[in-house]
Amino acid sequence: MPPPPPSSPATRRRVLISGASISGPALAYWLDRYGFEVTVVEKAAAVRGGGYAIDIRGTARDVVDRMGLLPRLREAHVDSQRITFLDAAGETVGSLRPEQLTGGEAGLDLEVRRGDLADALYTPLRDRVEFLFDDSIATLDDDGDTVHIVFDSGTRRTFDLVVGADGLHSNTRRLALGPEEPFHRYLGHVFAGFTLPNEFGLAHEAVIWSEPGRGAVLYAHEPSAPVHGFLTFTRETPPFDAFRDPRAQRDLVAAHFPEQVWHVPRLVEAMGEADDLFFDIVSQIHLPAWSHGRVVLAGDAAHATSFLSGQGSSVALVGAYVLAGELAGHTDHAEAFAAYEHRMRPFAERNQALATSGGTMVTPTTREQLDARNALLRDPQAAQEAMATAGAEQGRAAHSSLALPDYPATA
Repeated sequence: MPPPPPSSPATRRRVLISGASISGPALAYWLDRYGFEVTVVEKAAAVRGGGYAIDIRGTARDVVDRMGLLPRLREAHVDSQRITFLDAAGETVGSLRPEQLTGGEAGLDLEVRRGDLADALYTPLRDRVEFLFDDSIATLDDDGDTVHIVFDSGTRRTFDLVVGADGLHSNTRRLALGPEEPFHRYLGHVFAGFTLPNEFGLAHEAVIWSEPGRGAVLYAHEPSAPVHGFLTFTRETPPFDAFRDPRAQRDLVAAHFPEQVWHVPRLVEAMGEADDLFFDIVSQIHLPAWSHGRVVLAGDAAHATSFLSGQGSSVALVGAYVLAGELAGHTDHAEAFAAYEHRMRPFAERNQALATSGGTMVTPTTREQLDARNALLRDPQAAQEAMATAGAEQGRAAHSSLALPDYPATA
C-alpha cells in the first residue's frame, strides 16, 4: 500500500498521539502511511509487554489484515479451548468453548497477549515515528491554529492536532474536556488482576468460580507461562478512596473473598504478593462529543466498552483506522473529526451495549441468576442452543457491524 501523493491534504501535518498501548500505535501506523508527521508520547518507559490475552474479531480482524499483521498475530494466537464454570463449592458445573460465550468465530478470531499486539504494532513504527517514552502531557493550549504542549519533562512543542489515546482514565481528555466524572459510567463491578505461577496444570483455558456478585478466575495460556488471576465483586459505589492506596486495594478485595474453597485462598495470597497488581472498576466512557477544537479522542479515551464487552481492543483498532482515513481525506480537521465520529459512534455504542445486555453467565449478581446459569450449564445441549440464540448472536452482529471504508489515500 503506497503512501498518498504529495498533494494529499495529510502531508506534513504534525500530530501528537498520547498513549502507546493499542489505539495510539495503530493510529500512528495509518497516519504515517498517509504522510503525517507523527509523535507518540507514552508515560511508561517502553512499550508494555506481557498481559492477559485480548480478542481481535469481526471488523478489527480486517484492520490488522490491511496492516499486514495477520501472519505474526496468528503465530502469537493463544487459542483458548474452554471456559469451565464452578459452583460455590468449587465443583465443576459445565464448560463452554470461548466463542459460544462471546459470539466469536472459531478459526477466524485472534486471541493474543496484549503485549504481543502492542509489540506487533510498535515494531514497524520504531524507525519511522518519533516515540517519547517516560513522558506525558502536562499542559495543553489550543489557540485555534495549533496546539502548544508542555510535557512533564519540561519540553515545549507545538502540533497541528493532538489525539488522546491514553485509555479509560485519559489525561488528554481531562486537559481538553475537564474531569472524568461526568463521562464515566460505573457498571457496578470492582476487580483486581495479577499473575501467579501455574501451579494448577491449566493450559489454554479459563476456570471461573462464582458466588452471587463475586467471581474468582484463573486464566492460562501455555502450561509453562504464569497464569492470570482475577478477583471481581459487585459494589454499589466505586471505591475511590482505594485508588491511590495499593494496601487499601488489597485489603478491600481480600475482605470480599473469605472462602476456604477451590483456589480462592491461593488467589488472595497471590494478589497480596503480586508486583503487577492491576486494580480498577468496570466502567465505560460516554461522551457527548469525541473532539474539542484540535484535540480528538480515540480508543478507550473516547468510548471505553469495559472488559465485560470483550471488545475494547477491537473497537480501538477500528477507530484508529477510521480516524486516520478521515484525517487523510479532509483538509479541515473539524470535518475529519465529525466524519470519524459519525462513522464510528454507532459501532462503538453497539459494542458498549454488549457489556450491559447480559453478562450473567460470567458475573451473576443474584442467587437466582447463578442458579439459572448453573442449571443451563449442566445441560450441554440446552446451553449450546441458548448461547447460539442469545448473547453470542448479538455479539457476532456487533463485532462486524461496521464495514471498513476504502479511503482514497489507501487505494
